[in-house]
Amino acid sequence: MIASSNFPHFSPPADPHSYAQGPDLPHLRLDLAVDFARRTLAGSATWQLASPLLAATTLVLDTRDLRIERAEALGGHNGDFTAGAITALPCALGAPDAVLGQALRLELPAGTQAVRIAYSTSPGAAALQWLAPAQTAGEHPFLFTQSQAILARTWLPCPDSPGRRFTYEATVEVLGPERGQLLALMSAENPQATAPDGRYHFRQPQPVPAYLLALAVGRLDFASISERAGVYAEPATLPQAAHEFTELERMIAASEQLYGPYRWSRYDLLTLPNSFPFGGMENPCLTFVTPTIITGDRSLTSLVAHELAHSWSGNLVTNATWNDFWLNEGFTVYFERRIMEQLYGRAYAEMLQVLGEADLRHTIEELGADSPATHLRLHLAGRDPDDGLNDIAYEKGCLLLLTIERLVGRPRLDAFITEYFARFAFQSMDTDRFATYLTQTLLSPAEASQLNLSAWLDGPGLPPGAPVARSARFAAVDAALARLVAGTPPADLQPITKEWSSQEWEHFLRGLPPTLTATDLARLDATFRFTASGNAELLAAWFPLTLRAGYAPAEAALENFLLHVGRRKFLVPLYRALLATPGGRARAQKIYRLARPNYHSVATSTLDEMVGGEMVSGEIVSGE
Repeated sequence: MIASSNFPHFSPPADPHSYAQGPDLPHLRLDLAVDFARRTLAGSATWQLASPLLAATTLVLDTRDLRIERAEALGGHNGDFTAGAITALPCALGAPDAVLGQALRLELPAGTQAVRIAYSTSPGAAALQWLAPAQTAGEHPFLFTQSQAILARTWLPCPDSPGRRFTYEATVEVLGPERGQLLALMSAENPQATAPDGRYHFRQPQPVPAYLLALAVGRLDFASISERAGVYAEPATLPQAAHEFTELERMIAASEQLYGPYRWSRYDLLTLPNSFPFGGMENPCLTFVTPTIITGDRSLTSLVAHELAHSWSGNLVTNATWNDFWLNEGFTVYFERRIMEQLYGRAYAEMLQVLGEADLRHTIEELGADSPATHLRLHLAGRDPDDGLNDIAYEKGCLLLLTIERLVGRPRLDAFITEYFARFAFQSMDTDRFATYLTQTLLSPAEASQLNLSAWLDGPGLPPGAPVARSARFAAVDAALARLVAGTPPADLQPITKEWSSQEWEHFLRGLPPTLTATDLARLDATFRFTASGNAELLAAWFPLTLRAGYAPAEAALENFLLHVGRRKFLVPLYRALLATPGGRARAQKIYRLARPNYHSVATSTLDEMVGGEMVSGEIVSGE
């Protein structure tokens, strides 16, 4: 490797998904009141400049559906603006865009050291999920945010680009009669008990991009796992969550052994209600996770390893724009599987890799093998960046790193990744810069030629010679599947399946022939009790089979799943499978009408169109 100090300074490229322009804003002071009755956040965002302006300058921030009440330019010294000059600023909002929102343009006078913007959110702010007590595991309301990819602008005016970083401090006050019972948490240093007055103070000393801003408020308790790790959850959920995530400290230690020290002080998990649209969200210091990974046997905790790996890949070194999303996720998937291999052995990691590659092949088939959407480097200008959040970034990115590992050997690649995280810590990275760094510091000319990096980055599908994972444990599953197809009764397979992991069962369900009848599924269900499973991954693989075969005993369980689980990964294929059945559109619309209030906007933005209409006053207006 060449000396990392020889690598040139980087200025992030223009972000097609952000209006933000103007001076650097290295620090945010946020003061917010949480009003469950009105479903709004209200207060102020104070953006501190790196130094007082020497001349008048224009500042542009991202907003979407915010009510801007006033803006002020502040003078002061060392962050104390109480005695400095305060200048009222006209607020000019640009034309609204359905994806990007509105640009907030402020003309700052010379001498400005900070800008304070008083504002409030709308009740339908896309980042905010307000839950009534009936939608939680307890008897209290709940709020959580989801800022990725460009939804931070729906709950504060900000430079909403992954290439812009800032530290922050916040004061959050919970309003209403339950204020002393609800705990507020952020992607920062957090309390572990409720405050009687409902006021909470937060500090994030490490610079983060806006998509990693996070807030949650609810009736929450805390359980410690180690000196630097623990679990927050609603009281009814906490015992199961603490048991499920008891190996959290081992995961952190394994991560550090692989790629260097953990840089974010604490690593805590917050188990959210079922409406959370993702498996997890890597908010610094406080990963949000779905309760659908709580199975009692810790079989789905690779998701936690994934979110933990983001503490290096994504949070520490961040994609400069959403066109470079693979740099966050491809590295993280590779890192996740290395963590799981270190903890549970290579055979376990191989199962995860095989399942991931199967997902990738399915996604490539759906998008089209020649589609530009299968490139690692995306071109998302003019589109919602959520369009790029699929298996291409995750699994094709991981396969690229596995290809490099095969080419140069694991020790050399590990040294490269460790140096990469250290060299570019708290910076952003784009695809071109990474390609240059890779070829200058790791690959010889012959190796670079053999890799053919451009085919990975800017070519469709998978390049020739891409690795194909194999799993000895899945080979045994395939043998059991072959026996079943040949006529072996399901009950005769029980001795073989007794010790199967969740991943082996998932592979089994994915491998079942699509021609199975309702009678065939009844025999399987009587033996293995799939319909009654508490494992969301298995249910999500089982229900499409039952829908295709018309297996009526699973109908109630499917409806219950769709009504109570908000994870988009499950919802989209299940509604798609339901829509493909005779009379499925009417049934899907009936379920969706009831379920939609429990889904986050990240999910409904996809499902509204898919199910066949838009929700108006709680009703679906058919699009057909």
